[in-house]
Amino acid sequence: MADETTIPLLPCRLLDDVAPFYQALGFEVTYRQARPNPYLALRREDLNLHFFGMPEFDPANSYGSCLVVVDDLAGIHRAFAAGLRAAYGKVLVSGVPRMTRPRTRSNQDGHTGFSIVDPGGNWIRFVARTPTPDADEAPAGLARALRNAVVQADSRGNPRQAAKILDGALAKPDAADDPAVEVEALVYRAEVALLLDEPDTARDLLRRAGAVPLDEERRTRLADTFRHAADLTAALPPG
Repeated sequence: MADETTIPLLPCRLLDDVAPFYQALGFEVTYRQARPNPYLALRREDLNLHFFGMPEFDPANSYGSCLVVVDDLAGIHRAFAAGLRAAYGKVLVSGVPRMTRPRTRSNQDGHTGFSIVDPGGNWIRFVARTPTPDADEAPAGLARALRNAVVQADSRGNPRQAAKILDGALAKPDAADDPAVEVEALVYRAEVALLLDEPDTARDLLRRAGAVPLDEERRTRLADTFRHAADLTAALPPG
């Protein structure tokens, strides 16, 4: 057989929760029905996602998930971020719904990925078709801790364990650690703090990340990280 098409069918509490969120990401509604069973079909170019409504469904208990393999991971993430800013005034980085940032996944053979956690609690996991060039390198010190933390929080949905890993590594700095990696780790730990509903911790970590001395080359390399830090700052409550 050839030319088969697989379309994920995912649960949600209400179609009215899901439709506006995905429309902000550039999807269009191709079909919708309210009775006898709530059903919603969405499409963005060649990507199709379908949803069925369950009024008693709790998104916090969702196991819904699917993988989306793409050629231009950075491009689709930028497009989604722009759509979220236009619809919500910011990138949603905590709570449900939210979007994570593209990062290399050591548990996905070095492929870079990010996730959308939609209003139904479903994890739509976007993965680059080709691995990151330096993915075969064996990181050490803080870089290794950061990769392990990403697996825990971004892949397994366990931010508490990710926090534990990063806190241990950040408490024992190594002179060999790259300052750029320290910034990445602090910003990611701030993201995890927001997931754990610890805004004061997140605020302090972002302050520490901004205070790390960097040369111009590293600061340029970290441009996306600092943009993400700004998104995290925007998500913080006043205080």
